[in-house]
Amino acid sequence: MARAQTDHMDVRAFADEDLIPMMARGDARAFETLYERHSGAAYSLAYRMVGKQALAEDVIQEAFLNLWRSGAHYDRGRGSVRTWILGIVHHRAIDALRRNSVHAKRRSDDDTAAERLESPERVEEDVARRDEASIVRGAMDVLPADQLKVIELAYFGGFTHTEIADMLESPIGTVKGRMRLGLKKMREALAHGAVEA
Repeated sequence: MARAQTDHMDVRAFADEDLIPMMARGDARAFETLYERHSGAAYSLAYRMVGKQALAEDVIQEAFLNLWRSGAHYDRGRGSVRTWILGIVHHRAIDALRRNSVHAKRRSDDDTAAERLESPERVEEDVARRDEASIVRGAMDVLPADQLKVIELAYFGGFTHTEIADMLESPIGTVKGRMRLGLKKMREALAHGAVEA
């Protein structure tokens, strides 16, 4: 739709998928509308992942800035606009957690280094835990994207089925079905030893 035609129209009447190309052309009203529609769910996901209000707000700011800059990269075939936005938030939250982890390690001083050294028993537990985590990640790699997304939101994001259904704009039965199928596939992959550390 030509910009001149949208100048006098209320962009809030447009579907998310129609707002993306408008935003990609620099229409700030389209961006503002997307922000109003999705910032609440985006903040909720960020806060659940990072656990701190200020950090969650930074994550949201980075995610929506990325959205403004990369609006042309949205692909309808890969899901709804909300799913795409939450994916951006998810990746930005992981980046923030990694950054904070690196900064925390740098700030620790040599005086506490000896205290942090772990006993051999503790190291063995950590190695076993990492091996288990690697096996579970391998089992998750076999899942289709729609099943992986609901499992990530439930188990890593801490969201309920209802919240996930709202975020993904899907019926709750669909969310539960994807969850059930995904967990079944993971269980089968783990039981048959199809995944190794």
